[in-house]
Amino acid sequence: MLDFYVYMLKCSDDSFYIGHTDNLEKRIAEHNIKKFCGYTSTRLPVKLVFMQTFPSRYEALVAERRLKKWTRRKKEILAQSGWEGFELLKQK
Repeated sequence: MLDFYVYMLKCSDDSFYIGHTDNLEKRIAEHNIKKFCGYTSTRLPVKLVFMQTFPSRYEALVAERRLKKWTRRKKEILAQSGWEGFELLKQK
């Protein structure tokens, strides 16, 4: 069974990029070699700071679109602590 991933990269300018793919290693390598012109191509190098697997491309795409709407602060929490970071915030 093929897994799909939603991923978040931290760019050299400290911005975040969120995408989805079915081959995470290949896709991150493509970002870092400027295979495609786009957001990350002028903000290299990029570093993987979060990823989550999904059973279908559709679910990964839905998650990508949801994360892209988040505030920078929420993205930082996810990058630093994963989903556990949000659980810790709820406990405070």
